[in-house]
Amino acid sequence: MAYHFYLDGVLLPVTPGRLRLTVKSRNGTARLLDGTELNLLEGPGLTEAELEVLLPQRYRPFVNSGWHTPEYYLSLFERLKTEKRHCQFIVYRKGMDNRLYFGTNLTVALEDYEVEEDAESLGEDVRVTLRLREWKPYAVRTVSVTAGGASVQPERESSGAPDTKTYTVKKGDCLWNIAKQFLGNGSRYTEIYELNRDKITNPNLIYPGQVLTLP
Repeated sequence: MAYHFYLDGVLLPVTPGRLRLTVKSRNGTARLLDGTELNLLEGPGLTEAELEVLLPQRYRPFVNSGWHTPEYYLSLFERLKTEKRHCQFIVYRKGMDNRLYFGTNLTVALEDYEVEEDAESLGEDVRVTLRLREWKPYAVRTVSVTAGGASVQPERESSGAPDTKTYTVKKGDCLWNIAKQFLGNGSRYTEIYELNRDKITNPNLIYPGQVLTLP
């Protein structure tokens, strides 16, 4: 089985041996007068991901194509922190029968990372532990205060939808988020995929500059 991990459009040089995805709970509890405890169910919290990435100092047979030295990837991680921006985290899974398995495609922020050097176990290579947390867009609501009181203006999304039936992919985009923004439901990404099979070979991989037809 072939696994490829992408962060901000960059293929990680060595496929991590383990990925831990945690879906946080927001459930609360309440206690009735008779002592009965209730579980108050809420929607899921933000998904968190943790993985270890090996950054080889030299190319080896197990290294993925497009390899760079550790400085390249460490600079990427540093930019994601200092620029305070979100990015796309994609895991592409393909079986030995050339069949696509389920994909992971999350908009995330790099919460923190640890850089480890160990001459005994790693030699000249570097190992980095990445901790990612899901990022979700939010709307801005404007309140106008007048003499008669306050009036609330309609919500404005952080990025508006154009009136055209096409969309040009930007850095950090994924089909799920495009479908959620323009079609109102992220699970309708398959409709965009079906309309653009001539441009998209894998629904988990889209690239800036692609012009997609929308349903």
